[in-house]
Amino acid sequence: MLGMKWRMPLDPQCGRRRRIHWLFLFLLLFSAGGLLLFLQQLDQSEMPQLAGVKLDRTVLQSREDKDQGKSNVMPSPISPMQFPQFWKREQLIISGSQEQDLGSQRISKKHRKLLKTSPPNQRTNSSPSSSSSFSSLSGLFSLQRWRKVSSLMQQRQQVIKKMCAKYKTNVSKTITQQHVKNIFVEDKHKLLYCQVPKSGCSNWKRTLMVLAGVASDPHNISHDTAHFGSTLQTLNNFDRQGIIRRLGSYTKVMFVREPLERLVSAYRDKFENPNDYYHTNFGKPIISKYRPNASRSALESGSGVTFQEFVQYLVDVHRPISIDIHWEAANQLCNPCLIDYDFIGKFENMAEESDLLLRLSGAPRNLKLPNFKDRNVADERTSMKITQKYFAQLGMLERQRVYDYYYMDYLMFNYSKPLQILY
Repeated sequence: MLGMKWRMPLDPQCGRRRRIHWLFLFLLLFSAGGLLLFLQQLDQSEMPQLAGVKLDRTVLQSREDKDQGKSNVMPSPISPMQFPQFWKREQLIISGSQEQDLGSQRISKKHRKLLKTSPPNQRTNSSPSSSSSFSSLSGLFSLQRWRKVSSLMQQRQQVIKKMCAKYKTNVSKTITQQHVKNIFVEDKHKLLYCQVPKSGCSNWKRTLMVLAGVASDPHNISHDTAHFGSTLQTLNNFDRQGIIRRLGSYTKVMFVREPLERLVSAYRDKFENPNDYYHTNFGKPIISKYRPNASRSALESGSGVTFQEFVQYLVDVHRPISIDIHWEAANQLCNPCLIDYDFIGKFENMAEESDLLLRLSGAPRNLKLPNFKDRNVADERTSMKITQKYFAQLGMLERQRVYDYYYMDYLMFNYSKPLQILY
């Protein structure tokens, strides 16, 4: 009985102690949650300070295998240029590019560290203060515009890497001179530009010549000077050390175009207009193989190749002449599964994206990519509407085979399947 008398008053005290213990734990968890929320809001509040910080260009590790015994191959360095990452992704889906929605992305802790990085400051003679740097940059690109294009570039890189991992697992991880033969070098601004013909290639070569200081105005450079002059060197002309150094420290750029539209543009330029080289070297063998009862004059001149004959040649595994650079698939020209491009632009949004690239590279403010045709100027520019008219000349099977030929370009560069053309 005595024991019962002592335990009775102790039970309420134990209950109060338990309640105090759980209340203390609740307050501790609540405080920790509030602290995390405060830190997150603090990170977001620092976003407007992006323009006052210079972009950090760090060279990441090479993907090349450890066995580097051969002297005729070069490692595949990962790009040193890292675009700013943003905590809240802002989509930029361009109506004219047939680009698909890439969906949401996961941001890792490593990516969050880049939240405080910014677009590179302009290379001007103005005051180096952060406020003046921000004002000079914001005059060209708003912060929102920068975020959109920067996010879009990251998405394009991720799509390429995903497609390469899925479909190109057997691709060698070493680079030979053959892989970089289409990459033009501009040493002054440290640019490597991979040419994809019929995707603004001529005007980009003109712009590179101005950046290199060999010309003052891209509009005054002729077509032959841009393509056949000796002022611009391709990367394969350098020795192994020169190639490795440039791939590891220069900004690597390529511009692509909707594949079927690019094909029609090439056909119109090379076969519907006078062109001795293509009529002789491509027209003659195409007519000879794919035109029954061809006339003697057609066989001798090579002119008058129809679009259907051109397509027959393109999809033929036993074609009479090899594929030309003007209609070769972009992924075969620039090897994006082997070379990590920093900037993958699109012809459909050339003006905005090229302007951004020029500002990033420190080009003069007044320099813009020209937008003129230097050949067959009377012809209407090739559009998807014109492309549809040409493909209407083909049967269903031929249309599908052309799409199959450019299938990897559609996947890697995220173009929607052109249903209105194919079906």
